[in-house]
Amino acid sequence: MNALKQALASGPGQVAIRAVVAVALVWLVVLPLLGASDSTLFTMTLMLTSVAVAINWNLTGGFTGYVDFGHAVWFGLGAYVTAILMSLQANSLSIGWPPVPAIVVGAVVAGVLAGLIGRVTMRLKGPYFSIAMLGTFVAVREIVRTWGGLTGGGVGLTLPPYLNRQLFYYVELALVVGLVVLVWWLRRTRFGAALVAIREDELGAQMRGISTTRLKVAVFSLAGASTGLFGGLWAYQNTFVDPDIAFTEVRTIDAIMGTLLGGLGTVAGPVVGSVGLYWLREVLWANLLDYHLVAQGVLLILIVLLMPRGIVGTFDRRGVSARHLWRLRRRHADDRSEEVTAP
Repeated sequence: MNALKQALASGPGQVAIRAVVAVALVWLVVLPLLGASDSTLFTMTLMLTSVAVAINWNLTGGFTGYVDFGHAVWFGLGAYVTAILMSLQANSLSIGWPPVPAIVVGAVVAGVLAGLIGRVTMRLKGPYFSIAMLGTFVAVREIVRTWGGLTGGGVGLTLPPYLNRQLFYYVELALVVGLVVLVWWLRRTRFGAALVAIREDELGAQMRGISTTRLKVAVFSLAGASTGLFGGLWAYQNTFVDPDIAFTEVRTIDAIMGTLLGGLGTVAGPVVGSVGLYWLREVLWANLLDYHLVAQGVLLILIVLLMPRGIVGTFDRRGVSARHLWRLRRRHADDRSEEVTAP
């Protein structure tokens, strides 16, 4: 394993990795031109959506170390704001908004609410933040479910259909590639370094003059806005939303599992892990219909035990294991408790 790490870290290894990335990107670009069916493009856009959600979860969970159990709330908010603006059912003038401004407004609403909620929840330490965000997720979903006059309640909302799946696929692909480039750039800036400092030793980062709360809220809001953007795109593609499919816990679980599988705290980890998890589920579903969830769980447990830093994290020193992250969160919570109880 050490020899493989050294080979990948060397010049030829880096060239090989970049060649694989370039080939994969070219294949994704030419896929529609090779005669891919609409169902294939629909499946690929769903996979890209899963990748985007995992990348955004990693911004807070991997870079700052704050494990968010309610991350899918921003996805659902973006989806519902887009649906409300576009749906004729929710518009008293029977004139729905065009998709682009509706999706953008959905992303802005999700980002603003993430910033407001983050100012409160991100002051919590350890598992308290995770539980607070899970509570936020459940609360928002129930508000959407009961606010029937605006959201359609449990019945949901129907959006106008779209016809050009190829164009939609290219838009989604371009946005995901742009998101990866943005995270890659952020990781190499002082902002990204400060986020990692917060993850490793938040109290120490505060003592060095880093405005930890402001940075945490900023990245939390960015992740919320980006997740809301892809939620709006998903709503437009799906042409229908209701509380159970827009606000589903499985979306957050998939983001966490994909990030852990690929490499927590790395740039490429959520991409590799989410793609692997998505197709692993498809293969298991096709071959082990009754036991696919059991098989998926067993395989992921084995991968986490054998490669606790994930696939990419095994070869990237910037990755962090889930166990290390949990120890950091517990230490931060203990430090906070000592500050509160000190005379």
